[in-house]
Amino acid sequence: MVERETALIVGVGPGLGAALARRFAGAGMNVGLAARNTAHLASLVDSLAASGCASRAYDCDATNEAAVEALFAGLASDLGEPALVVYNAGTFVPRAILDTGTDEFEACWRVGCLGGFLVGRSAARTMAAAGRGTIVFTGATASLRGGANFANLAVGKFGLRALAQSMARELGPRGVHVGHVIIDGVIMSERDAAFAAGRGPDGVLDADAIAENYLMLHRQHRSAWTLEMDLRPWVETF
Repeated sequence: MVERETALIVGVGPGLGAALARRFAGAGMNVGLAARNTAHLASLVDSLAASGCASRAYDCDATNEAAVEALFAGLASDLGEPALVVYNAGTFVPRAILDTGTDEFEACWRVGCLGGFLVGRSAARTMAAAGRGTIVFTGATASLRGGANFANLAVGKFGLRALAQSMARELGPRGVHVGHVIIDGVIMSERDAAFAAGRGPDGVLDADAIAENYLMLHRQHRSAWTLEMDLRPWVETF
């Protein structure tokens, strides 16, 4: 019997995080779901179980080193060492520089970048020892350019991209595939339904379509690994 791979998604909400969980489970993987508050994940865990995979939700503050280490220890015990880890956590507050408080700026950076380091390091320790595995970081348009009133987002995303590049160069020769995915557009959600309607067909990104690309990164042959992939609707200007 072929042993199931285990995937871990850090930063699971109703959009991309949930879509990733469904797609990985559909590919026959056990799935760990991590979020600051997992109360909203009960129905997702139930649906994944119904698909035949093992899944479990973990409360975890990705900016807390001890919490991240406990997450990986718990995952290994419950579902096995991860073959695929996705850092999908993020937060930001649109604000002009003149109005941005130090605490607010630091909090956004901690989730946007520091959490990626802590999760990526824990994943790398396991995967480098095994000589295989995939780590994927979720980026954004702000990974490439800082917009007015978006410094709280761009600074963390710039740092996360740099982290992915450094990790890829360091860990690739050790068998670990590191990828960074730039989501260049709005992901479809009920909150953005009006915006999507105004954009026309395929004017926003479909979370399930994004998830398909994350799985593809994990399945890539090591002779042709992708470090950075940018995804956007076909009608998006760039």
